[in-house]
Parts: sequence; structure tokens; C-alpha cells
Amino acid sequence: MEIKKAAMAGTLESSDAQVTVEPGNGQIDLSVESSVIHQFGRQIKAAVLETLDRLGVTDAKVTVVDKGALDCTLKARVECAVYRANDMTQNLPWGGVIR
Repeated sequence: MEIKKAAMAGTLESSDAQVTVEPGNGQIDLSVESSVIHQFGRQIKAAVLETLDRLGVTDAKVTVVDKGALDCTLKARVECAVYRANDMTQNLPWGGVIR
């Protein structure tokens, strides 16, 4: 899936994450900021990259500002941001793409 425009999902509240996706430069450029990066940085990156892969996104700049979100929240935020970046607003396959 192509990222057509910049889009954001999530908040900066505790236990949430704010995910921004933008058109990329031919690859996935992932930036993660988190207060728990030393403990869970690898898992945060893995959850985001897995979600992008399942959605077929291969070219995007992705920024994650994590405030202690669980994996399911990270996946939902990435999914939502990608759908918003493609103006998908109806008949969304929530959870159907992400297992």
C-alpha cells in the first residue's frame, strides 16, 4: 500500500502512542521515541514493522512517539495512520489485515 500523504493517529497520553506516517524515499524510515526504549525498543520496532509489512507498506517515513503503549495499541495506531494517509474512511478491514 502506498502512503499518499502525511497522516497521524494516537495521542501523547500515558499508555498510548502517536504514530505519524509520511511518503518515503524508497524504503521504510522508522524513528521511535519512547521513555521505555531501553527495555522495549526492539519490540516496539518489531510491532510497527510487522504491521507495515502486513499492510503492504514498503515506502514510508514513520515516526512513533510511545508513552508506554501495548503492542495491540501500537498496531492499531499504525493501521489507522496508514488508512488515513490513503483517505480510506469506509469499509475498513479493521483487524482483518492484522492478526
